[in-house]
Amino acid sequence: MARKGLVSRCPVCESGMAVSELTCESCGTSVRGRFQVPDLCRLPDELYQFLLVFVKNRGVIRDVEKELGISYPTVRSRLDAVLAALGYGEQVAGSNSNEVIEMLERGEITPEEAEKLLRSEGQK
Repeated sequence: MARKGLVSRCPVCESGMAVSELTCESCGTSVRGRFQVPDLCRLPDELYQFLLVFVKNRGVIRDVEKELGISYPTVRSRLDAVLAALGYGEQVAGSNSNEVIEMLERGEITPEEAEKLLRSEGQK
């Protein structure tokens, strides 16, 4: 399910975008300025959707696994990716490339997630 509403990345260069106008849907009043896009809205759509499921399930990993049809390690890696994207520490603590490759082979993570995990591991 695609996120509706705020566009947080430039479709041309992928840089962050800023909100410059807000309009009342009832009376049409507009306010112009430079408003920051909230950090959660800057998450890639895949991580944003995961976070919605995680919150909906009150952080119960077992329920997130069941709803998304993914394994415990995949839930943890996606949660780590959300935390890293929000600037709260390392994306994966203590993972190794073999573990990431095995998760990819089992279909628990996407190739893009595997790439991010392997890149973050190489920066440690």
